[in-house]
Amino acid sequence: MVHRKGRYLFTSESVSEGHPDKVCDQISDAVLDACFREDPFSRVACETAVKDNNVFILGEITTKAKLDFDSIARNTIRRIGYTPNCGFDPDNCRVSVFVRAQSPDISQGVSEGEGLFKEQGAGDQGLMFGYATNETPELMPLPIVLSHNLLLSLASIRRSGKIPYLRPDAKSQVTVEYADGKPLRVDTVVISTQHRPGIPHSRIKDDMIKQIIIPTCGRWVDDETKYYVNPTGSFVIGGPVGDAGVTGRKIIVDTYGGHGSHGGGAFSGKDPTKVDRSAAYAARYIAKNVVAAGLADKCEVQLAYAIGVAQPVSILTHCFGTNRVPEERIAELVAKHFPVKPAAILDELDLRRPIYEKTASYGHFGRDDPDFTWERTDKSDLLRKEAGLLHKAVHQGIEVPLDGE
Repeated sequence: MVHRKGRYLFTSESVSEGHPDKVCDQISDAVLDACFREDPFSRVACETAVKDNNVFILGEITTKAKLDFDSIARNTIRRIGYTPNCGFDPDNCRVSVFVRAQSPDISQGVSEGEGLFKEQGAGDQGLMFGYATNETPELMPLPIVLSHNLLLSLASIRRSGKIPYLRPDAKSQVTVEYADGKPLRVDTVVISTQHRPGIPHSRIKDDMIKQIIIPTCGRWVDDETKYYVNPTGSFVIGGPVGDAGVTGRKIIVDTYGGHGSHGGGAFSGKDPTKVDRSAAYAARYIAKNVVAAGLADKCEVQLAYAIGVAQPVSILTHCFGTNRVPEERIAELVAKHFPVKPAAILDELDLRRPIYEKTASYGHFGRDDPDFTWERTDKSDLLRKEAGLLHKAVHQGIEVPLDGE
């Protein structure tokens, strides 16, 4: 494509719940949920690896919960949809467990009243980012929203049996053309889906375009949109038989599809005392409320921590020149109204609950689920009022007056 002035292409990808890395993320978060069901103060750092018909669970866990790792792994694999004819068998795979208690050196910095600080500190050092944009109703970038929705639709149709040859492993990729920073159209869609042997490629392509892509992408596709379905021609061998999987390898899929920045920390298998997870949720909560309030069309928030220290070493809000009030004022409002210390984040977002397995596929952000408390925009009216804005912001930068104005 010839790039006209002010136009560019941006691509994001997603992977299905049956992708080997996502299998691992879900098992790790299923372990976390099992801990939290019995002990909401569990300390969990659980990693999973899969290859062929083998599952390895490793990490550091301190909990009062009685854990049946074998059942947790098998039930997760079975829920995803793997069966013996996929080569990854929930009933007969080998589950190996290598888990010990959390290091007391870490625990003393994270437990309230222990170590050098009386206040609960961050579970690790590091930097975390949150992002929001008003280009979609979810306040997420369009490419990652469409990439996730394609695979959610694919999973729903697979489970319904409407397309009986589908198997759990799949990937999607969507390229969106932007004009002056706003999404204009979908330029390219890629879907690769695992399938049983003997299915003609032409049938798979036709089914994917008619039953998945067109209904999902809707008005964004046009006569020039390009479609690539199983571009290698066949995708029979998939899941852990096709590739090894490891927890934490899909951090861009989990977040914003490459828009905004990323601090490098993964989420799954980590209890929320670890700021890799909880502070990333808090940063999204802040950024989403800033955009929902109309203070900016786009907002990125960075939080950074030292292990064992409660107060972040830095807090940054950046609006890419789309802000309607000075960024200094936005920073003041963020500091005034949002939790940034680990204990405050856990309380505000109610994170000591068994809600994490469902976060581990199809993205941690932009989801319409009451358990995803970091997706609330409950502070947007307050921010708008204190910023002195007399309008509500809606998508695509259009402003709508408040009632009675």
